[in-house]
Amino acid sequence: MSTEYATETSELTLSTFSELWDGFRQRDLRQRLYDAGGVVMRDALLDLHGDDHKVRRRVENRLFRRGTFKWWESELVPQIIEEAFAPSLRQGWADLVQLGYRTTMNLTARVAGADRPTGSVAETDALQEFAVKFSEGATLVHSTRDPAEVRAEVQEALGRFDAMFFAPSYDRRVKLAADESLTEEDLPKDVLMAMIRKVDELGADREVMLREVAFYLQAGSHSTSDAFTHAVDEILRWAQRNPDLAPRLEDDLFVQRCVHEVFRLHPASPVAERRALADVVLRDGRHVPEGTVVVMNIKAANREPQVFGPDAEEFNPDRTVPAGTPPWGHTFGGGMHACIGMELDGGTVPKSDGAGAGAEHVLGTVPLMVRKLLQHGVRLDPDRPPTKDEHSSRDHFGTYHVLFDRP
Repeated sequence: MSTEYATETSELTLSTFSELWDGFRQRDLRQRLYDAGGVVMRDALLDLHGDDHKVRRRVENRLFRRGTFKWWESELVPQIIEEAFAPSLRQGWADLVQLGYRTTMNLTARVAGADRPTGSVAETDALQEFAVKFSEGATLVHSTRDPAEVRAEVQEALGRFDAMFFAPSYDRRVKLAADESLTEEDLPKDVLMAMIRKVDELGADREVMLREVAFYLQAGSHSTSDAFTHAVDEILRWAQRNPDLAPRLEDDLFVQRCVHEVFRLHPASPVAERRALADVVLRDGRHVPEGTVVVMNIKAANREPQVFGPDAEEFNPDRTVPAGTPPWGHTFGGGMHACIGMELDGGTVPKSDGAGAGAEHVLGTVPLMVRKLLQHGVRLDPDRPPTKDEHSSRDHFGTYHVLFDRP
């Protein structure tokens, strides 16, 4: 049990696995982490609460069914990976930070509803530039820069993104929604189309839809790209320590286990924050007064030895966890704000290893991306070591150069 207690004006920190499980499911604890990033996060799915969140989640959840993920994984994701990786494989090297963004950007744009009329690399790079800026705005609480300067940059970027991508995508979908000759199967299956079709139910105007698409672009591309780079880093270092075990990386399910372990060690957001809208009583009996800021230390909970073993601080893809415990810990949150794209990123946990994974098993985008690099003999570039992002207090890479032995 945590040794910190709430008073009327205090901040309460939850840091054990069971405390976070409870905290994420308290309906009177409202999302707070993105208050500073309202320029892009205001009224976005992750920032909504109560009935507004319930309605938005119900509308958008229809896009994130396992059958849809399975189709994406078999038809869409491999093609996107192939197209994005090809230039780097031809030249024999890559910066994984850039490669990760370029790959996930096209998939995220497809999910969000940002059309790419030409499908060109320049178009992808423009979307990537916007996503990076939107991410900086969303995570402003962790920025080391002047907040006012960042907000101004994000607002300007939103305006350019609106003109270049959102406006034509929005206008096209409004016309499609008004065409009574079209069935639901004829319409794009993306967030923007879903919001336009359910606009009366959602009560969301065009500006809200603009921020929602921007939120999906940054959340999907940034977190997935970051997990991809961390996964390659941990796997390469594991293979260096265990050269005799490296052949195991030819097994897709083992690669997925590696990625799940990376999710646990490197959550996209190391903390979650909530504010008590009313007095709350936690399962352990503690009273949390209305107005209390509740900080949930995801990184600490994900490394709790009592849950993940005495080597919880280390990368161990053969780790076993208690029944009912996700291998990635609390990285994808829980309760009403559990990550809507969790299975798209990391797939599903197979019921058993090997052939027992089953026809409905989804490997996930990040394992598919890592597998592609491993097939081409990826290794660290000895002349250009990785660097960390100096503009964020989060554990993000700024650059990560690799070479390919089999380009």
